[in-house]
Amino acid sequence: MEKANLEIFSETLQSLAENDKNIYVVTSDSRGSGKLVAFGQRFPEQIVEIGIAEQNLVGVAAGLASMGKKTFAVSPACFLTARSLEQIKNDVCYSDNSVKLIGISAGVSYGALGSTHHSLHDFAVLRAINNITIIAPADNFETQEAIKAASTFEKPIYIRFGKKTMPDNLMMSDELKMINEKTSSSIHHYKIGQGRIIRNGQALTFIAIGEGVLPALEAAEKLSQENGIECTVVSMHTIKPLDTELIGQLAQNGSPIITVEEHSINGGLGEAVASFLFQNSFRNKFKIVGLPDDHTVSGSQNEIFEHYGISRNGLAITALNLIAK
Repeated sequence: MEKANLEIFSETLQSLAENDKNIYVVTSDSRGSGKLVAFGQRFPEQIVEIGIAEQNLVGVAAGLASMGKKTFAVSPACFLTARSLEQIKNDVCYSDNSVKLIGISAGVSYGALGSTHHSLHDFAVLRAINNITIIAPADNFETQEAIKAASTFEKPIYIRFGKKTMPDNLMMSDELKMINEKTSSSIHHYKIGQGRIIRNGQALTFIAIGEGVLPALEAAEKLSQENGIECTVVSMHTIKPLDTELIGQLAQNGSPIITVEEHSINGGLGEAVASFLFQNSFRNKFKIVGLPDDHTVSGSQNEIFEHYGISRNGLAITALNLIAK
């Protein structure tokens, strides 16, 4: 059954904590929104409630990690990566404490609450800090595997989640499984830093991250059914380190590339991919789809996605226009 990735995060964490008393959760009044009520009930000695004090949250998490605890610091992404940026930079990354920073309700998940609650900067600011891995799972499978991997990860890591119900596994068909088994990508063994090809085609490539992967896949299916255009779709769940080997392989045929992200067009996945392509002499037609450098409109996540073209129809139109150039 499909669930929100945050629910899978909580279930996976509880499963791990059953056999590992070193797993700790630190929250900033985020127990409910982080789906951690059940965790707190089951493991009351392994959860620390800081209250609405995000800088303290990161400091406490870093202290616990320095003592050998596998610490998950859970807070809304918009506050965790803004209010606590100095603590992330110094207490976590510079001090090399293996805190698992969990940014919840990321992107425009808090859509109607407006720009103060939108997190469209987190990839950009964290990419500029040394010694942190950055992940945004696209489906329930990637979420489960990311949390399992994070629990034993010995370096700082940031994992970003939205609120929306997501597919169990975007890569399901036998045909696509066979394609993946012939590439460097794998659906069976999730690996941090390695993108997943979830659809294969030669006309155009969508490289997407997090909750932007599903509309990219839907657009690829629309283009196939209505225009006979077959596209590759990649879930680039790790933005840092970026899977440049896979990007280089996909760019070799010269077909257009579109990046898709629930983030500002500045400093995110699109600019990371563009930098790699340009510096390595690739000249594919290229387009970044994300949130523009503007005051973001308010509304539900779906309404905001539709407004900015991060949707089945919007991405299909963008693809057709790019191919036609």
